[in-house]
This record gives sequence, structure tokens and C-alpha cells, in this order.
Amino acid sequence: MSGATPGPAHAGVLAAVDLGATSGRVILGRFDPAVGPGGLRLQHVARFPNDPVRTPDGLHWNLLELYRQVLDGLAAAEREAPGEVLGVAIDSWAVDYGLLRAGRLLGAPYHYRDGRTAAGVQRVHARVDAAALYARNGLQHLPFNTVFQLATEGPLLDLADRVLLVPDLLAHWLTGAEAAERTNASTTGLLDPRTGEWDTGLADLVGIPAGILPPLVDPGASLGVLRPDVAQHVGRALEVTAVGSHDTASAVVAVPATERDAAYVSCGTWGLVGLELDAPVLTEDARVAGFTNEGGVDGRTRFLHNVMGLWLLSESIRTWERESTDAQRSSTLQELLAEAARVTGPVTVFDVDDPRFLPPGDVPGRIADWCREHGRPVPATRGEYVRSIVESLAQAFADAVATAARLAGRPVAAIHVVGGGAQNTVLCQATADRSGLPVVAGPVEATAIGNLLVQARARGLVDGDLEDLRAIVAAAFPPERYLPR
Repeated sequence: MSGATPGPAHAGVLAAVDLGATSGRVILGRFDPAVGPGGLRLQHVARFPNDPVRTPDGLHWNLLELYRQVLDGLAAAEREAPGEVLGVAIDSWAVDYGLLRAGRLLGAPYHYRDGRTAAGVQRVHARVDAAALYARNGLQHLPFNTVFQLATEGPLLDLADRVLLVPDLLAHWLTGAEAAERTNASTTGLLDPRTGEWDTGLADLVGIPAGILPPLVDPGASLGVLRPDVAQHVGRALEVTAVGSHDTASAVVAVPATERDAAYVSCGTWGLVGLELDAPVLTEDARVAGFTNEGGVDGRTRFLHNVMGLWLLSESIRTWERESTDAQRSSTLQELLAEAARVTGPVTVFDVDDPRFLPPGDVPGRIADWCREHGRPVPATRGEYVRSIVESLAQAFADAVATAARLAGRPVAAIHVVGGGAQNTVLCQATADRSGLPVVAGPVEATAIGNLLVQARARGLVDGDLEDLRAIVAAAFPPERYLPR
């Protein structure tokens, strides 16, 4: 398709199941050369909350409810396009998993924000120190990486005969397949970033039975068709395809940059900031700087830093909603951003990666504590808090881009912001201002679009390399540009 007008070669309809840390959705993608620029249009057919559940033993995902919503969403997709949907693929957040024995789930999967992960870090580092671990898996140290979580499982780990990450577990329930898609497997800390294969020696070293790790598959591989009972509920026996099942891997597919000198920010609950490279960067400088090497579609490497992201805004709003009385209506995000835009004076820029901001709770109170501890002015109004969060995120994004460019030895000419953050005009302009680089914002639904494009290529609706797929995105979803002031 290189050199041709970007768009699909054939018409067809596909479904994307996109599960985020706060909500999920089912989106139809209509590929048709006749529908206009890019030949791709989206239709939302289902949206549902993803609310964790706290039990006496910790914080868990309500995965059974998510699965029910996925089934209902696929049934809604079939009703919207009866007989047209060719297939479906699932992407989700990374690192979390279910343990199974003989196909049966052994307990509700834990949420990565559960506090048990600290004990796992200690157990793993007692066997392999941080520098040696990075040399083998190339991952930024985050206390919830799968390797640390698995180290807390104790006797349950010995009982399990399989571990499946969240999108792989849902695909297993849909089709019966037991497989691990490589982009998401790369977030576990148990995959060799050079070979793309499981590091079974590392698993043995840290006490994780290598036999529970499932066979690996690449994006684009078929996982089979819906089981008969599932097909009956949905209304049709759809084929399930593996895509970049880590949502960031799918989002990066849909970054509308055909040039290789662009950085990206996939901005949702987390802000994933980095570059797409042909090979991992496993230097000690990269480890100390907190950069990770995760798998991308077509064997690319996503060299990035995890920034706390829009979680800071959403958790602040939840705190203010809890504090609101009947006489005091809680403000919406758009109202708060408008108030933040009217703040004219300087606001405190704080360290968004401070571990205190990871657990759920009173984020504004923690920001105030950070400011007092560092001798900085405490925001006085909700608008100032929001402006402080936005400016702090923008500075973290700018710093991460500059560091990624230095570590990889690659110049950066522009920053692409995709995901929910792309519609935050205050954040996009602040990122341009603080980085001194143009910001190209959009598409908002980058993860679902990347999911759909990889499916479409596997089924012959589109062809070409990642740059060809990105040309389709740029034509179908023209981005907004923000120039530094």
C-alpha cells in the first residue's frame, strides 16, 4: 500500500473490545474505501464502568462483570451490524493476570494498585538485584510489574498450571485458547526484550514455575472462534484475533506519525511517554532514568517512561465528589479545566511520579502535603489544583521526551498525544510550551483504532507496514496541532 492513497483495500466491519483501568467499551470499525478519507469510521456500541472491588484480602478487578459486559457488548455489535462483523479482538491494561488450574480461575485477579506488591519486590530483589533484573527484562521498576505480583502468590502459585494476562484470560473464556500475546507479555518482567521469548531461567531464579507461562503469539494471530455457548449469546460465531493486547501497544499503532523522529504520549489513566525503536535500550543510564522496553507491533520496541497520567485528575475529582454536599454540586472535568485555564499566576509543579500518588485516595491532600514538604505554595482553589496537576504532567511529559531522545540517541521533532489526553487542550498546550516542540493531538480512540487496524491487516482489509497503517489514521482522524508559545 506504500505510495497509494491511504485506506482499506476491501470493505468489512470489525469489533474492538477496549478495556481501560476505569472503563471499557466495544467499538465497531467500518472499513470501506467509499466512506471518505482514510476509509475508516468508528461506532461506539457499548460502554461500561470498570470498578474494582475491595475484599478483606485486598483490591481486585471485577473480571466476571467485565466478561459479562464484553459478551453483552458483542451482542450489541451484532445487532448494530447483523451478519457483517468479521471478528473481534481484545486489548486492556497491562501486568494483571488470573491464575488457573485445569481451566478454572483460582480467585479474583488482584488490582495492580493493591498494596501487596511491595512484598513481591523484596522477594524478587533478594534473588536478583534491580540492575541485574533490568539487564534481563528491560523494564522500568514499577512495584506492580507482574513478576513482583506473582512473587506474592505463595502456595497458590504452586497450585496453578497456567497464568493468563487479562486480555488473554478473556480470550480464553471466549475461545478456549491459552496463549500470551507478545506485547502484553513484555510487561510481565519475564520476557527477554532481545528475543521476544520467555526468560524461563529468570522465572526459575525468582521462584516462578516456568511451566505456567503460556505459548506466545504475535499480533495478528488467530485465537480461534467463539465457543458455541458464547456464539449463541452473541448471535454469531466470530473469529477472535490477537492484536497489540497491551492497550498502549495498540495506541502506538494509531499514532498518526509517518516520520520516525516523533515521540508519543499515550495519555489516559497513565501517561506512557516515549519513542518507537527497532531495538531495546538496556543501558544502566536507561534503568536509572526509569525507562522501560516493551514490545510493540511488528517487532518494534516501545521505549518509554510511565508517568502517573490522568489518574491524578480523575482521583482528585472523586475526592471532591465525596466531599460535596447536597448544596454544593461537584464540578465536571470540563468545568474544572475551564477554571484551570483562567488561572493566570504561577502554580506549583510537583513530582507526579512520587509513589504517594499511586494508591487510590485523597490526591489533592497528597499534593498539599508534597508542597508543604518541599516549601512550595499549596494550591488555594480547585482550579489551581487542576492547573498544578496539568502543568506537572506537562513538565513530566516534556522531561521524559527529552530523556528518551538522549538515551536513544535520536532527535525528536514533534510530540504526538493520543488517547483521552488528546482532548485536554490545556494539557496539550502546556506540553508544547514546556517541551518547546509542536504537539500533535489525536486520535482520542487511538487504542481501539490500533486494535482494529491490526485485525484488518490480518484479514486482508488493509495492507502495508505500520507507517501505512498510520497514514490511514492521519487521513481518517485529522489531528489538532499546538505550537509552543
